[in-house]
Amino acid sequence: MDNTRMISVISLLLLLFFSSLKAASVEYNVIKLGAKSNGKTDSTKAFLKAWTSACNPVHSATIHVPHGRYLLNNVVFNGQDCKNSNITFRIEGTLVAPSNYNANGKSQDWIKFKNVDGVKIYGGTLDGRGTGLWTCKKSASKGCPHGATSLKIGNSKNVVIQGLSSVNSQMFHIVIHESEDVNLQGVNVTASGNSPNTDGIHVEASKGVTITDANIGTGDDCISIGPGTKNLWMERINCGPGHGISIGSLGKVFNEEGVQNVTVKTVTFTGTQNGLRIKTWARPSNGFVRHVLFENATMINAENPVIIDQNYCPGLQHCPSQVSGVKISDVTYRSIQGSSATEFAVKFDCSTKKPCSRIILDKVHLTYENKPARSSCASVDGSAYNEVQPSSCL
Repeated sequence: MDNTRMISVISLLLLLFFSSLKAASVEYNVIKLGAKSNGKTDSTKAFLKAWTSACNPVHSATIHVPHGRYLLNNVVFNGQDCKNSNITFRIEGTLVAPSNYNANGKSQDWIKFKNVDGVKIYGGTLDGRGTGLWTCKKSASKGCPHGATSLKIGNSKNVVIQGLSSVNSQMFHIVIHESEDVNLQGVNVTASGNSPNTDGIHVEASKGVTITDANIGTGDDCISIGPGTKNLWMERINCGPGHGISIGSLGKVFNEEGVQNVTVKTVTFTGTQNGLRIKTWARPSNGFVRHVLFENATMINAENPVIIDQNYCPGLQHCPSQVSGVKISDVTYRSIQGSSATEFAVKFDCSTKKPCSRIILDKVHLTYENKPARSSCASVDGSAYNEVQPSSCL
């Protein structure tokens, strides 16, 4: 092959290469599709148009949300007919819920991704505008709607959420439901410490979920773990205010999937109602919790740093005099330290029908008012290793 022909072939190959790169990176700017960044004009149709367009290419696509505030009504990004498994939401601005908390109607989700595969959400803020609904609920008015979760990932897989902030959700901030391989990194969640039912991140009926480098302060659980969750990893979490990290409540119904293979590492609880909690209803159930590791947790004036409560019965309705059927086993607390806001820093109140078994305390050091705290045990069997303070009641 002569030099001229070789140069022509190389040029053609380079042209095809760079053309493929260009084709592989399609961007849809929501403003160009009709969205308004004034926080007042409904931009829902523009976002759905961007989603429909992004779903068509076989190459990767980016939905770009520039700086500004974008009003969205409840919206579902459905991946059922989506041909693209590599869609990125690059959010620089803030997505704003309607100011009227009745606007969502009966929908319990504000922004929902359903049946998606390979979606990535980078940056941005979700403003749920939940303060009005919180006020309604705290007034004990019977006319208050249930409220909406700000972001729900349902029946999906291979999802990445990175650098997202959620503020003032009406109800739960982020819910992962019936999904797998979901990775949340650097998520920030903020709501008033007295806001009702504003769990930061809730995981249920899902597997392979990872939550890392999160800062969460709410009026309910920072992270809550529901039935059917397995292979959940949480690491480098700051929690407070809030009700701590909770497995449960579980056992509300009899036929319920269990929770297994949960790891919580390197977490800090500041002024929380609880620290590391497992909570089950005092009702018959075939559910279970097993293979849980809580490791390297710091408590800063947490009310109940280590707690298992199997006599959960809010309002004493539908469960008085009943016994939890949820079986809790193989739970390890390792390197737990700090201060408790209550005298009993370790509380194991387990089921008399199915006592907790193989509960391990390893290197625990918790104080109350600069003195050794106390522990209490009921229907629990386990072991303590190395230095454990308060003195183990196992």
